[in-house]
Amino acid sequence: MVELSVADIVFVSFPFPFSDLSHAKLRPALVLAYAQRNDWILCQITSNSYNDDKAIRIDEADYKNGGLNVVSFVRPGKLFTANIALINKNVATLTNASHEKVISAILQMLKNGQ
Repeated sequence: MVELSVADIVFVSFPFPFSDLSHAKLRPALVLAYAQRNDWILCQITSNSYNDDKAIRIDEADYKNGGLNVVSFVRPGKLFTANIALINKNVATLTNASHEKVISAILQMLKNGQ
């Protein structure tokens, strides 16, 4: 089982885009919080901003350790819960400042309703 902490970047095994669940792809995600019963609240990370004005760009300066191979975007509007069994490996940890920036963006969205 993978050891997780808040602000870690992990690879999660998802059936998307294979709706028949025949295959899974590893996708990066930011660990936000432990929910309970081995479930974690995560935030999507992509290599494309998708013109999402709330997407937060991360690059090598944003990592405390490790990192992703490309400039990426944390998408505060794309939150989900995943069981630890779907989390493949821990690849990086965000700096405190970068993690706080993501948390602030999520809280702002929740407070404003958008």
